[in-house]
Amino acid sequence: MNNKKRNWFLRHKWLVIFLVSVTVVVFCLYTTGKKAATKKNYVTMDISRGDISQTVTATGEIMPLNTVSVGSQVSGTIEEIFVDFNSTVKKGDKLLTIEPSVLQATVDEAKASLDSAISQRNYAKNEYNRSKTLFNEGFIPRSELEKSQTTFEQADSAVIRAQSQYDKAVTNLGYATIISPVDGTVISRKVDKGQTVAASFQTPDLFEIAEDLTKMQIETAVSEADIGVIKQGQPVTFTVDAYSSQTFEGSVRQIRLSPTMTSNVVVYTVVIDVDNSDLKLMPGMTAFVTIVVNAAKDTWKATNSAFLLRSFNGIIDVSSDAINPKNHLAVQRDGEIILVPYKKGIATATETQIISDEIKQGDKIVVGYIGQTSKNTQTTNNRQRGGMMGGPGPR
Repeated sequence: MNNKKRNWFLRHKWLVIFLVSVTVVVFCLYTTGKKAATKKNYVTMDISRGDISQTVTATGEIMPLNTVSVGSQVSGTIEEIFVDFNSTVKKGDKLLTIEPSVLQATVDEAKASLDSAISQRNYAKNEYNRSKTLFNEGFIPRSELEKSQTTFEQADSAVIRAQSQYDKAVTNLGYATIISPVDGTVISRKVDKGQTVAASFQTPDLFEIAEDLTKMQIETAVSEADIGVIKQGQPVTFTVDAYSSQTFEGSVRQIRLSPTMTSNVVVYTVVIDVDNSDLKLMPGMTAFVTIVVNAAKDTWKATNSAFLLRSFNGIIDVSSDAINPKNHLAVQRDGEIILVPYKKGIATATETQIISDEIKQGDKIVVGYIGQTSKNTQTTNNRQRGGMMGGPGPR
């Protein structure tokens, strides 16, 4: 019997070997497929190392620190102009003159009135002195003495009044020459030679003088949503269209408390100091401002979408309800999923700082796995199926 089996095996050995090989291959494919079916493909986000900064952006106008408007207190025709746009002036320099003939005539008239008043006072004084002598000798009554005294006092008051009118006329004549009140640069000239200046109701503006163009300021509007993080002394960077490839620097000097309404948004004025030693920046330029609110150098960070995980269910088992995605990250490291404690730091529109001593280079944040279904989606689907089957649907 054994010989028959051995002979049969020898005659059909290749068939036996083929069947055994097929069985082994089928078993391997089955076990490998089962493992592949149970293994999860996790969705991960990279953790990077670098700088991060929280900023507030705004726009504003570049202006000199102090601009003085020079006007005229007297009316007349402009006789001569001595400066032009961009002229550098010193305090006391002559800017223009107004034709002085009318003002000079007023001075002459006031001078004549003053001389007449002085003459009247001298006459009244002499009369008063004679009356005192006659009264002392008993030739005139007291009433005559008092009358001459009153006349003298009135004449003395008239002199004071005439002197005041004369001084006023002389001062107005001096106003016919407009001088610079400060050191600076003429940035605006609003009149021309031969033009008539009328100062009857308000002072007309003739020039605008910027005191020091090497120091400028930016007045920018910041919305109420961002004003809470703006502090005095914070660094600022900005650009202007005239030098699109260059970035300028400044610092926050003042946060004005008076709010304004712009397009139904409450905004506050933030004043920024700017160094303009090279005189590249000009008054009126529009500055695109970036205020650095907070910054960190060489820190761990990840995109904001890496922090959207709400539960570790299906990713890793947790030992306590206190461990959740708010204070721990599910990190994939060397093919394994581990929990790493962390805190959120600086957050921008695209990135968030990760504060943790346990993060290592190459770690990835697990945000889910392929085929994951949210609990809310399952609940909604169940409710919809229950409503279609006659059960209690959503109310």
